[in-house]
Amino acid sequence: MRKKKILKKIDKHLSAVQVLALGFFLLIFVGGSLLTLPIFSRSGEATNFIDALFTATSAVCVTGLTTVNTALHWNPAGQLLIMILIELGGLGFMTMPVMLYFILRKKITLSTRILLREALNLDGISGAFRLMMYIVKLTAVIQITGAVLLSFQFVPEFGWKKGIFFGIFHSISSFCNAGFDLLGDSLAPYQQNPFVLLVVAGLIISGGLGFIVWRDLLGFKRLKKFSLHSKIALITTISLLLGGFIIFFFTENNAATLTEGTNFFQRLANTFFMSVTPRTAGYYSIDYMQMTNAGLITTMFLMYVGGTSGSTAGGLKTTTFAVLIIQIKSIFKGRTRAEIQGRTIRESTVFRAFTLFFITLTLCVFAIIILTITENIPETSGMEYVAFEVFSAFGTVGLTMGLTPNLTFIGKIIIMLMMYIGRVGIYTVGFSLMTRGQKQQAKFKYPDESVMIG
Repeated sequence: MRKKKILKKIDKHLSAVQVLALGFFLLIFVGGSLLTLPIFSRSGEATNFIDALFTATSAVCVTGLTTVNTALHWNPAGQLLIMILIELGGLGFMTMPVMLYFILRKKITLSTRILLREALNLDGISGAFRLMMYIVKLTAVIQITGAVLLSFQFVPEFGWKKGIFFGIFHSISSFCNAGFDLLGDSLAPYQQNPFVLLVVAGLIISGGLGFIVWRDLLGFKRLKKFSLHSKIALITTISLLLGGFIIFFFTENNAATLTEGTNFFQRLANTFFMSVTPRTAGYYSIDYMQMTNAGLITTMFLMYVGGTSGSTAGGLKTTTFAVLIIQIKSIFKGRTRAEIQGRTIRESTVFRAFTLFFITLTLCVFAIIILTITENIPETSGMEYVAFEVFSAFGTVGLTMGLTPNLTFIGKIIIMLMMYIGRVGIYTVGFSLMTRGQKQQAKFKYPDESVMIG
């Protein structure tokens, strides 16, 4: 009886997706409001609300695009607040109630389990709390390991106090695929330091793989098998990383992108990093204004695809992209069903994948059109200057060709919306705006009729 009352109460007021969308929005608003306070800026003056809100949106949506320099504008307290927002945004705001339930040793409610199901993109509520606790523990282990490794570089360079804080901040930012840095110029100063580049790349890949994939990887010795989701995610991730590496290796071998004196191993590390960071991370070791057109197109494609579902990453998602490829491949083989490795992917999943692809690409195109009208494009650049920024925002990447600091008010609003949609998900945002009546499926079906296509 109690469970039924809870379910009725949720259905009467807010649905799970509405709570999820609203939760992220409130976290952004609270974070933005706090960042306006003078105590968080180095100058001791209040920060413009739109810039503070933009920073909070970028942090919660784990993007990394900023209208003010994180290292120069914010003091240590402001940087700490940004780090907390990144962690909460990366793991999802539902981490807070889960940790409270665990610390207080209280039984988790059914309504919270339903929210966890939506937050983790699960089919059912069974095991949702257990998976969230697994995520928190795994995240802690990976981030602590990353912080220790990065401290080997930052402590000798900046001293113990600052070096350890830098290690923790960049470990969290890397794992959460946020791309915020306290160095002033991202990882460009470490272009000839493969250790830093590879540690950060490892953290980015770890966060972008997805927690369900990690559970399957760590449990493979016991279970001796992977779920279809994990197989597709791993194959797609490796393919994109390898494909990006090969393209960048041949297109970015020029003095404009790599510092003179860079040896072959350092070049390989930078090339690999170029392939990893568009997977929603946002760190850079080269100047993207100097990148070739082929390199820019490849980067935008990687940013649009993004990371894996159920991870800290944004974008279309690797599994969504893979389902599209699998369905197209099946059609060319004369089959109507999406089939792979002796399994058939549900029609509803395929339909959802094509819908996501169409809606997200349409949104990106509209955003590009609006920004080409509202923003000033340098004479030396073309439409790619704006398109790069839009795909970066939607993929919650954080890479930029220099547009973000110069965005107009309308431009900032558009980019914030793209970051929000890219992190929360178009389905979550869409369903949260629907009324109960709209959500009810029609109980009748219209007659079929053929339409010529192609």
